[in-house]
Amino acid sequence: MSARNHDIRLTVNGEEVAENVEPRTTLVDFLREKLGLTGSHIGCEHGVCGACTVLLDGVIVRGCLTLAVQCDARRVDTIEGLADSGDIADLQQAFATRNALQCGFCTPGMLLTAAKMLERQGVPSRETIRAELSGNYCRWTGYHAIVDAIESVARARAGERS
Repeated sequence: MSARNHDIRLTVNGEEVAENVEPRTTLVDFLREKLGLTGSHIGCEHGVCGACTVLLDGVIVRGCLTLAVQCDARRVDTIEGLADSGDIADLQQAFATRNALQCGFCTPGMLLTAAKMLERQGVPSRETIRAELSGNYCRWTGYHAIVDAIESVARARAGERS
């Protein structure tokens, strides 16, 4: 016996979306397969790597642990939405300048996490940046370049020299 599909309505990156989904469809699979938003990646599928990071009603969530049906009548923002709005252009540039990209698989989750952190904290310490990023796994950069990039943007936004 199969579970019946559910109709959901949600706002994704500012646009209203209505779809019919299986109850077991994860948010990251929904975004990638139904909407073609492939910036959020499927990594560990256990919520520990951060590759599937998205914003749900402005809060960071793991798209692999969130079901699409849980997002009915809610707002989802992805890396595509933040990038298209220009809100994280300085972070994107700093990641490129500081060589904090490497393969890029973790970058969307890192950028979303950094954007939310900077929205809340002004100029966080390097230790705070590392703690905030602890839910995002990167295999290549060793985090130093990522912390440098985020710190430089925080200081620039605060009018400080880095």
